[in-house]
Amino acid sequence: MAEIIDGKKIAESIKEDIARRTAILEQKGHKTGLAVIMVGENPASKIYVRNKIAACERTGIKSFSYEFPDTAQESEVAELISALNEDDNIDGILVQLPLPKHMNERRLLEQISPEKDADGFHTQNAGRLFLGEECSAACTPSGIIELIKSTGEIIAGKHAVIIGRSNIVGKPLAMLLLQNNATVTICHSKTLNIKDIAKAADILAVAIGVPEFVTADFVKPGAIVIDVGMNRTQEGLKGDVKFDEVSKIASYITPVPGGVGPMTITMLLLNTLKAAEKKFGRD
Repeated sequence: MAEIIDGKKIAESIKEDIARRTAILEQKGHKTGLAVIMVGENPASKIYVRNKIAACERTGIKSFSYEFPDTAQESEVAELISALNEDDNIDGILVQLPLPKHMNERRLLEQISPEKDADGFHTQNAGRLFLGEECSAACTPSGIIELIKSTGEIIAGKHAVIIGRSNIVGKPLAMLLLQNNATVTICHSKTLNIKDIAKAADILAVAIGVPEFVTADFVKPGAIVIDVGMNRTQEGLKGDVKFDEVSKIASYITPVPGGVGPMTITMLLLNTLKAAEKKFGRD
């Protein structure tokens, strides 16, 4: 039976370190700040933003919340981002997605200063990640690396298979795994023999957005399985992995909820803190 990778516990440990480091910065005269921008009334977005603000409070990071109605113009949001880029009280900026259809998501994300890009979505940060340079990396993939490392297993030399090629999970996760010297295969909806490829993985990360897509016959005995899925079904919240089956075969597995989710917000806070430390120094 697989050992459960407790994302909540690992996230709390990292948050304790963040709180310690934000306190050191505050003693130096700087209060770490994260600006969160939300446009519209998306219920899920409201929950995410509320959770992010609460996480800030627990770690000593000051949250600045900005809300716009659905009818707001893109230029209004862009103007705010420009002002926040110049504000020394702000170390990280987050634009909550999705945005209303009349707004250009990519254009607004590019408006954020790369140094204050808390989500790691800016093209410059994506490019730096590709080149293996220091950068603000996408939060969910960064959290996944921490979850894998928490098992005590060495990533170097392992065959890692990622199911999903999104710009916010699949692609940046591949880069981070390569940096940790894994051999990486990315699968997606057009991949042939996806089951056979997955079954060759020592580390299997699933971010395809299909409830319980990965069943026991996808998994190599003893594999580490990371389930990124968060699918709301009539039966409740389901991951992309059929947990009951796969947990009997894997050596380690993340639950849904309580696995990857808590780590995403934590890495957002860590990106913000690192930006502040880069500017104001770290002991």
